[in-house]
Amino acid sequence: MGRTASFKIILGSSSSTRKQILAEMGYDFTIMTADIDEKEIRSENPEELVVALAQAKADAIISRLQIGDFREKDAEPTLLITADQVVVHGGVIREKPSDADEAREFIKGYSAGYASTVGSVLVTNLKTGIAKGGWDKAEIYFHKIPEEVIENLIKEGDVLYVAGGLMVEHPLTSPFVAAVVGTIDSVMGLPKALTEELIQEALE
Repeated sequence: MGRTASFKIILGSSSSTRKQILAEMGYDFTIMTADIDEKEIRSENPEELVVALAQAKADAIISRLQIGDFREKDAEPTLLITADQVVVHGGVIREKPSDADEAREFIKGYSAGYASTVGSVLVTNLKTGIAKGGWDKAEIYFHKIPEEVIENLIKEGDVLYVAGGLMVEHPLTSPFVAAVVGTIDSVMGLPKALTEELIQEALE
């Protein structure tokens, strides 16, 4: 059971890990997806890029809502949560791999090395229009990842749908994670502490 709250939440994401993390935080929520072309938004700065993408997702979802219903004087506040994440490796921003070959190249690059995740969260109060956003960063250090493990990850296919082909929580990958600097929920795409802080700020 989610916690009893005097507000509603819409999670603007189809990510199964974000759903899992928000549920772990004790919230009930509904889901809407943004369906934007993420490639249309570019920035060399990873923090700026993920913040702009979370905003674009929020704008796309809000444009499909009857926003007047949410602004009624006696309506319960509804918070829309959107998020985005990129992986940075060797100073280069990595989004979702375009194909299996790119995913293989990405994962080989992490072997005996490290990568950073940069993730944004934006909480928009649909009643008041107040929006609060921020970003969080984590670093992941890897042992050598055997070729066979990389091939199994590619064959299974989940890595093709995540930023940088990076899934530290995956049973095939997790034994080769040497250390995480930051929180695992941040690496997985929804930093709990930041999300909770922004929820509270958006309700003020």
